[in-house]
Amino acid sequence: MRHNIVPVGGGEMTYEIRAIVDIADKLKRLGLKTNMENIGDPVAKGEQIPAWMKQIVADLAMENASYGYCPTRGVLEAREFICELTNRRGKLQITPEDILFFNGLGDAIQKVYGSLRHESRVIVPSPTYSTHSSAEAANAGQPAVTYRLDPDNHWLPDLVELRNKVKYNPAIAGILLINPDNPTGVVYPEVVLREIVAIAREYDLFIVSDEIYHNITYNGQSTLPISDLIGDVPAIAMKGISKEFPWPGGRSGWIEVYNADKDPVFAKYVACILNAKLVEVCATTLPQMAISKMMTHPQYPVYLEERKKRYERASNIAYDILKGVPGLKVNRTNGAFYMAVAFADGLLNGQQSLPIANTEVRSLVENLVNTPGCAQDKRFVY
Repeated sequence: MRHNIVPVGGGEMTYEIRAIVDIADKLKRLGLKTNMENIGDPVAKGEQIPAWMKQIVADLAMENASYGYCPTRGVLEAREFICELTNRRGKLQITPEDILFFNGLGDAIQKVYGSLRHESRVIVPSPTYSTHSSAEAANAGQPAVTYRLDPDNHWLPDLVELRNKVKYNPAIAGILLINPDNPTGVVYPEVVLREIVAIAREYDLFIVSDEIYHNITYNGQSTLPISDLIGDVPAIAMKGISKEFPWPGGRSGWIEVYNADKDPVFAKYVACILNAKLVEVCATTLPQMAISKMMTHPQYPVYLEERKKRYERASNIAYDILKGVPGLKVNRTNGAFYMAVAFADGLLNGQQSLPIANTEVRSLVENLVNTPGCAQDKRFVY
């Protein structure tokens, strides 16, 4: 090319959750039986959408308004309903103007990190949902800055490390937390959330709180939204319907902005996010129109509780099977629908491999893992 058209940070924008599908398809064509566990799509895993939910969508599809654009911030009725869900808790109060809809949280994540100055960093948990880390790193043009979730402490954050990294890295402008967590399934207790808020307040940071799984907790656990604890700290909460309804194909998520009026720099940053959405006009209309109707349906609480019980059973079965395996660190999950299992230190050395009988499959896998820079976790997956 006449010019280098690849943006700074382009190499950081990877999404292994989807990228591995191409590899799996190649393996399938070579005769390898494959079970796909790469993405959190309850519908693809066989969950049946109830008839009453389908009827709401069918009725909305008969309304002309569901085929048109909606306001850039989102359908007003949906924003008013969501606003009331937050305000009725009696803590932080917001208005419909503090809510902005996106085509799924993937879209929101790209806008939230893409609207930052390149040198401003958001520290993310490790392990983490890779869409966050990839988008943040791509915007910065540098590898993600991370704080550790500790498998020896139920995958809770290492708050000492988080505080030290914030203290000694002046580029850090924000902290990401995912609660309940993807991929570990940990549900943050109030004391941990309060400490993260305290760190943000002390060092004048903002918080990004991904709460897409907020209503999917089990084993007697629950958690608080960051809006209950944030006080005057600027923050963005990310929420949506893809996991809770579930309606991942609806691509409908939103952010709630807290305390933009408390900090003029944060207010300008939020305006940048809105301006980025203005270019796209709006998020998909019909799913927004369905939110209040579905969440206020008399069968919704029972339906959600039944889904949570299924996840609880599946989680506990997995935990009971894995907890006795030598060399594994296994924690019971209490939220979302993922489990992260860590290997004991020193168990994997980068030289181990499993036999592959199919010569074509073996050749493909060996070429993948021998690629320069192939990380150890990718070697294990392949």
